[in-house]
Amino acid sequence: MSETTMNTATGATAARGRGAVALTVARVVLALFLAFSAFAKLIAHESAIESFDRMGWSHGAMYLIGALEMAGAVALLVPLLSGVAAMAFVGLLAGASVVQLTLLDPVNAIMPALLIVLVVLIARDRQDSTAQLIALVRRRAQGRMQGPRPVNGRC
Repeated sequence: MSETTMNTATGATAARGRGAVALTVARVVLALFLAFSAFAKLIAHESAIESFDRMGWSHGAMYLIGALEMAGAVALLVPLLSGVAAMAFVGLLAGASVVQLTLLDPVNAIMPALLIVLVVLIARDRQDSTAQLIALVRRRAQGRMQGPRPVNGRC
């Protein structure tokens, strides 16, 4: 292998390493941001109540969305769950963007739309862990479909 090829490969590896670190930092910051947003809904902060009242949505919807955001924020911090959480946030953030455009303040629709780009990058970065999670779920489902296994030749 030539020196140029080795330097190019080393540079690409270093760039991927920096990218992975940047996405990990972004994942943690995003999780904190979403947890803060969820917390406001879960404690029925005045601003959250006002927003849901303006939309004509019930307080139950506010608590449900807050719980989904909090669960997703925690899942973003769990390596095995972070890819799936990021994919779920694509839907949640798309809905938030549409709500901002149609029911609240159209100017504020840009924030969830930009966050969609970030969660797509996180989901792409974590695709290996998502594949591991899917394989784990499939193995467990297949084990349950086979029924109980005999112990020492007995059921």
